[in-house]
Amino acid sequence: MAQKLISVEDFFRAPTHSGATISPDGTRVAYLAPWKNRLNVWIRELDSDAEPRCVTADENRSVQRFLWTGDPRWLLYLQDRDGDENWHVYRVDLADPDAPVVDLTPFPGATALQVALPATRPGRVLLHLNNRTIEAFDLCEIDIATGEFTALAENPGHVTFWMCGPGGEVFAVGLTEDGDIEIARWDGDAGTRHRIAVFDGPDYPMGLVPLHHTPDGTGVWIGSHRGTDRTRLVRLDLTTGEETEIDSHPTYDLDTRGGVDPALTPLILDRRTGELIGARYLGERQVIHALDPKFAAVLKNLEKLSDGDLGAVSSDAAGRRWVATFTHDRDPDLVYYYDHATGESRLLFRPYPHLDPDALAPMRPVSITARDGLRLPAYLTLPVGIEPAGLPMVVLLHGGPWYRDSWHFQPATQFLANRGYAVLQVDFRGSTGYGKAFVKAAIGQFAGAMHDDVVDAVHWAVAQGFADPDRVAIFGGSYGGYAALVGVTFTPDLFAAAIDYVGISNLANFLRTLPSFSKPHLANNWHLFVGDPDDPEQEADMLARSPITHVDRIRTPLLVVQGANDVRVVRAESDNLVAALRARGIEVEYMVKDDEGHGFVNPENQLDMFRAVERFLAAHLGGKG
Repeated sequence: MAQKLISVEDFFRAPTHSGATISPDGTRVAYLAPWKNRLNVWIRELDSDAEPRCVTADENRSVQRFLWTGDPRWLLYLQDRDGDENWHVYRVDLADPDAPVVDLTPFPGATALQVALPATRPGRVLLHLNNRTIEAFDLCEIDIATGEFTALAENPGHVTFWMCGPGGEVFAVGLTEDGDIEIARWDGDAGTRHRIAVFDGPDYPMGLVPLHHTPDGTGVWIGSHRGTDRTRLVRLDLTTGEETEIDSHPTYDLDTRGGVDPALTPLILDRRTGELIGARYLGERQVIHALDPKFAAVLKNLEKLSDGDLGAVSSDAAGRRWVATFTHDRDPDLVYYYDHATGESRLLFRPYPHLDPDALAPMRPVSITARDGLRLPAYLTLPVGIEPAGLPMVVLLHGGPWYRDSWHFQPATQFLANRGYAVLQVDFRGSTGYGKAFVKAAIGQFAGAMHDDVVDAVHWAVAQGFADPDRVAIFGGSYGGYAALVGVTFTPDLFAAAIDYVGISNLANFLRTLPSFSKPHLANNWHLFVGDPDDPEQEADMLARSPITHVDRIRTPLLVVQGANDVRVVRAESDNLVAALRARGIEVEYMVKDDEGHGFVNPENQLDMFRAVERFLAAHLGGKG
């Protein structure tokens, strides 16, 4: 069967529906859908044929996250401005369509993080907010109905995460002077903390995940590595510090994707009580363990609805009515309604109705052995209807680097496969989800063994016959952009083309320009794995591992893509690289979007970027364009 060419617009247009969740009373579904070419929040009645209505009206930037509150009158959503990541929390009054949206965090320059609606504190939203000082996030609480704002605890600077118990007890998670992670009871009046437990900091480069209070306030659920390489689910007693295992998987870690996608939190909780009812684990595919007999019965029926993996899932307060989204490599984000009392189920949304799953390419898990014997999990996607031999190939690398690839629909992957490229996504050492030893194997290995893993993956694909060694490109975003630049500076003969998307060119400058509030919390990630630029010896090593130092080696065609308002990898990281190349007379294609930050959100910018990618790769690898 000849491969059908699918337009860039069809791959990267906004979904017709996204992020669906059910209201607490089970009568409505909220979801994201386009309004004036931006995703906004819409409401649809479940038991009537009434027309859905749009309840937000942001014409500037797509809404990415919203939350039902315990009172179905109120809905909250988060928004920043042009990608600056200064997130504000807005309240929508669903009972009064004419009421203006209310900014519950009207503090210029501040950002709201860890926004949560705990079942044990009804009518209130808890959040971390740096409105008092930009360098530190305090624990705050807002009465949703009145907007009354209360600061529950002030951050002295070392606290990375706050928890608030049902009775108002405050707990702080922060770093000790030795870089270990301490959980302590917080006595704000006395300005003291009472240590409960300490964890080995280097085992948790991104902190303890997850962290969630038990409903009775006596414990917290966390992912722990103690005594094992894998992350298992435990309950930590907040009086004694004793750790009790709740659940584990024999080979998989708790799912780590929730740090980026809150819909995929590893803990599934009862909406009314906050009790733990399920846990997600992730290997080549997802596994969910039901930890409650009622949820076990629900889960069994939900999983019959699709051959994909269960993604976002929500229920009404009674646990009767459910809305579930399924991740899938070729038929993405199908949304189903399920009534556990009657057994009724029906498809609510197919967000990409214009895409034929049979025309898309399966995403196949593979295993690659690195030169030092380390097993590298990877995913290989091959074009449909083309002999899988001697193909042009794109190595597509994830960001982080403390993240991982997984089996799901990725527009970039499918777009590239549709253009005739083999796509290889390798979880190099340092990726999460494969045990703490796999993560720690990346310490000191930026532009070292981490890049060797990528090189070994390319050689594997060539040896297997899938890839033409003269037509391999490297493409990545954030850390993946850095990896792409490492590819064309440290192995300049390996790649025929490279795409750097919001990537790091100078490790020392990158760390110096991170947001000020992140700098006290780098000990177990960037400082441990890469170095501290304030130490001259470490800075010298960082510069030796930085592509900007080796621009004279670049002879590979390069496309650089950057958001002007990026606060993580600032624009200077791309500007300086491009200027250095152009000063040498090297042609480099450079795209900057003034209304974007660390990754493009608005549809027209996504389209511009991938039209450029299409032209660029067709010119240098010979794929379809």
